[in-house]
Amino acid sequence: MGQIVDTETAREFMKEILDKIEEVQLVKICHDLTEKSKRFQEKLAEDSLRQLSKEEVLGILKQVFCTRRKAGKILEEIVDYQYFKTWINDLLYSQMPLQHRFQTFCDHLNNLEKNIPFDLAGELLHFTFPNKYWLWSRWMWDPSVKTGSLPLVTTEDFDLNAPTIGEMYLRVGKGVAFVHEVGEAAGFQTISRSLFGTDVFLSCVYVIYAYTVLKMRMTQEFNKVMPGLSEFSRRILGVYQMKKVSG
Repeated sequence: MGQIVDTETAREFMKEILDKIEEVQLVKICHDLTEKSKRFQEKLAEDSLRQLSKEEVLGILKQVFCTRRKAGKILEEIVDYQYFKTWINDLLYSQMPLQHRFQTFCDHLNNLEKNIPFDLAGELLHFTFPNKYWLWSRWMWDPSVKTGSLPLVTTEDFDLNAPTIGEMYLRVGKGVAFVHEVGEAAGFQTISRSLFGTDVFLSCVYVIYAYTVLKMRMTQEFNKVMPGLSEFSRRILGVYQMKKVSG
């Protein structure tokens, strides 16, 4: 396979991002991702995970964009939190191949909305082991509608689809890794040389895209109440008003 990332497009997105927000604000978002990761690492360490209370599990779910508003319902009506902790433990610590762990976790949650299982699995893996695993959220790649920030900065011949959700996580990881590698050329390594800097960049790419789509479809009055780039990015990364979130 040739060049996976459209470096010129990535560079143009970064220029547009910096036209809308100061770089120091992007660095602050990245700092908050680091703090979020520390919370996950503390709470989801193998020994700590076994001891987590229901309230602490709820706190973890409230730090994930796709589950924050449904956290109580997920624990009360959909899954037993003790089983849920076992599923998280298997996802994070089982010796099975990654795609199998990812697939099994998502299968346990197959009665939820389609994106929630893979969104949640990606967050748990990435923020617990930020140097080993990557994020996969619907705003990065939504297989149902074929949109997201990843296809906006990768070439057309790079296919994010795969036969199973577990294998698709590996495809997303390949895309994220290549985007991360061109970060210096694209100009976003100044946010952070960690993968969190790439997370921030991809979130902002999605926000720019969303602004463009919404402005074409919505009324001027609606567009006026849209959150700014920093707030929108923080929301989808799960660090908006993070200090208020119980963890």
